[in-house]
Amino acid sequence: MAEAATGFLEQLKSCMVWSWTYLWTVWFFFMLFLVYILRVPLKINDNLSTVSMFLNTLTPKFYVALTGTSSLISGLILIFEWWYFRKYGTSFIEQVSVSHLRPLLGGVDNSPPSNSNTSNGDADSSRQSVSECKVWRNPLNLFRGAEYNRYTWVTGREPLTYYDMNLSAQDHQTFFTCDTDHMRPADAIMQKAWRERNPQARISAAHEALELNYRCATAFILLAEEEATTIVEAEKLFKQALKAGEGCYRRSQQLQHHGAQYEAQHRRDTNVLVYIKRRLAMCARKLGRTREAVKMMRDLMKEFPLLSMFNIHENLLEALLELQAYADVQAVLAKYDDISLPKSATICYTAALLKARAVSDKFSPEAASRRGLSTAEMNAVEAIHRAVEFNPHVPKYLLEMKSLILPPEHILKRGDSEAIAYAFFHLQHWKRVEGALNLLHCTWEGTFRMIPYPLEKGHLFYPYPICTETADRELLPSFHEVSVYPKKELPFFILFTAGLCSFTAMLALLTHQFPELMGVFAKAFLSTLFAPLNFVMEKVESILPSSLWHQLTRI
Repeated sequence: MAEAATGFLEQLKSCMVWSWTYLWTVWFFFMLFLVYILRVPLKINDNLSTVSMFLNTLTPKFYVALTGTSSLISGLILIFEWWYFRKYGTSFIEQVSVSHLRPLLGGVDNSPPSNSNTSNGDADSSRQSVSECKVWRNPLNLFRGAEYNRYTWVTGREPLTYYDMNLSAQDHQTFFTCDTDHMRPADAIMQKAWRERNPQARISAAHEALELNYRCATAFILLAEEEATTIVEAEKLFKQALKAGEGCYRRSQQLQHHGAQYEAQHRRDTNVLVYIKRRLAMCARKLGRTREAVKMMRDLMKEFPLLSMFNIHENLLEALLELQAYADVQAVLAKYDDISLPKSATICYTAALLKARAVSDKFSPEAASRRGLSTAEMNAVEAIHRAVEFNPHVPKYLLEMKSLILPPEHILKRGDSEAIAYAFFHLQHWKRVEGALNLLHCTWEGTFRMIPYPLEKGHLFYPYPICTETADRELLPSFHEVSVYPKKELPFFILFTAGLCSFTAMLALLTHQFPELMGVFAKAFLSTLFAPLNFVMEKVESILPSSLWHQLTRI
């Protein structure tokens, strides 16, 4: 009995599925049949005659007004749809269908990824309450005087936007100043210098501060960043800043527990010392002393393990890749590619590069399609898909499908600015690994098949934030074409309303120019509109037996 009941339920479910699939077609023909049956009691023939008589009495002015009104309404709909698309990146009508109709029809689930799918993603759901488009300082930002300004001298273009430089000014005020600076004349001058918009005014203020105190570390930092025209000059100034910064750090360390003001001063001196040592390590890396740079970065991370906000490990990863110390790179990734830590393009793509390195030299798409992917190849492809899901802009720069520019001083994670910053320094590392770019070229686009609705649901990470384009346009210079993902194609309803508006506008124009001819055309069109109904009813009458047809017509 139980088996019979189960079988009956399965048949019932299949019938319901079938009926739901063909419900609208069956309902349409049923309504046609019902209208034809009830044409006598409802006096449909008389009503059609009345309608026909009414249409014959209409003047051309009516058709002009009708088509003009239709054109106006469709134009208003088009303007609203276009405004909504420009502001929110989607059609209003499609958004309503996605939000309200798709869930009713069993569409995409908008819930965040489950824990099983976020083993490599950000598991802390509370992060969703924080703005998705938080801007981060670029760990590998260049030197303004020695690199950004040199680019401006050669090309005449400004590589940094005002918004980007304003964020840097805010960072400098946060890291390099404290409430007690007004008590020391040199620090008071530097406090004003970090707020100056004019570069020459900042440099002059730094020189003035050094005249008052030749051990003002922040003044040396400003000159190294903005006045030095070469990396060698910047390194010399940073070494002078290091001597001054270490003395200030030792003095404030002894007094940090004597009050809140001393605690704030020690925090400032700590930030200054860490910044100087990091920039010295970057100078060594740029001057070819990579092993020295690696040692300085490791020592800095050991001395200040809690200052993870500077993301020094990303500098370390890049230097280790230059040394081709892949085992050390894997060790660093094992520590920082953790579920509890925020991800970055450097973390995800470096992990993908290491896994691709194991198989890329022998990888062939033709052979893989014949025999299938091995376990190592599958791991490499999954790592690439993970990296591309986190930041889909990077592959075009690595594959040189899009030209690079100088990276900004701030980046937006998962945005085009982060992709530029990563590819600018890591493209050479991908080229050094034989076949890695070929493997990336063959597999990266497969990521988008796993996340067909990236703004609604992700696979290993949370849905892709829709605010990245706006923030990237603020961070990147105007001469750069910002990469947008997902690509904003015109929604169907905007194209539909545009066609409708154009069609009705054309009808309005023709009706205004040729009212009588368009009136004849409208009457002919309406008369042919009801012809299929009569044709269907005649076919039904010819198929059914005459006795059954008479019984149905009597009901």
